[in-house]
Amino acid sequence: MPRSFVIFWISLLLAGCSSVSVPKGPEAYQIVPAPSGDQRPAEYRIGPLDVLKITVFQEEDLSFEEVPVDASGNVLFPLIGKIEASGKTTSALSDDIANRLEERFLVDPQVSIIVSKSVSQVVTVEGSVKKPGVYPIQGATTLLQSMALAEGPTPTAQLSEIVVFRRINDKVFGAAFDLSKIRTGDQPNPEILGGDIVVVGHSFLKGAFRDFLQISPTLAAVFVQL
Repeated sequence: MPRSFVIFWISLLLAGCSSVSVPKGPEAYQIVPAPSGDQRPAEYRIGPLDVLKITVFQEEDLSFEEVPVDASGNVLFPLIGKIEASGKTTSALSDDIANRLEERFLVDPQVSIIVSKSVSQVVTVEGSVKKPGVYPIQGATTLLQSMALAEGPTPTAQLSEIVVFRRINDKVFGAAFDLSKIRTGDQPNPEILGGDIVVVGHSFLKGAFRDFLQISPTLAAVFVQL
């Protein structure tokens, strides 16, 4: 095989290309921003099928280790009945329960709520990662952390084409990020919210080159010598 042809074939395989048409750079961070000193991380919002721990101070009969949120996003609480929980933060739901108890039964009740099991707040990580799947998240989560949940990118991942899809006001938007620049600190690490979908692009050229070396070990040795 002529040396010039081999060099040309390798350079063709390793040449970079981008096929992502979603916003990148500053426009991407407008859709999926990174936490900053001026911007607090988004608070966790309760969703259907979550499980809550509800404690009413000095009221054992009104304190429960596990209170399920039903599929409609409601919880049943003694003396009050059905309460809408979905979409609320734990502090907002605590205030709601406390106000209803105070209106009818108790004086200045102190209510605390902890999400003991998160089902609704999940991130989906797909594409060229070692372990694609749906992962629960609680509190502030970043793109790097969501990648760690999926055990990182594969060797053939296109790190410059990490796309995050997010639903905003009933519309789905996409934003593309460069994981290599985020890892080195050259770009901010965007915050991932429950319901986001992270798709890691596949480098066809890297994949083809890897497959070629696996199928043709003799030529692989020739590449090393070159």
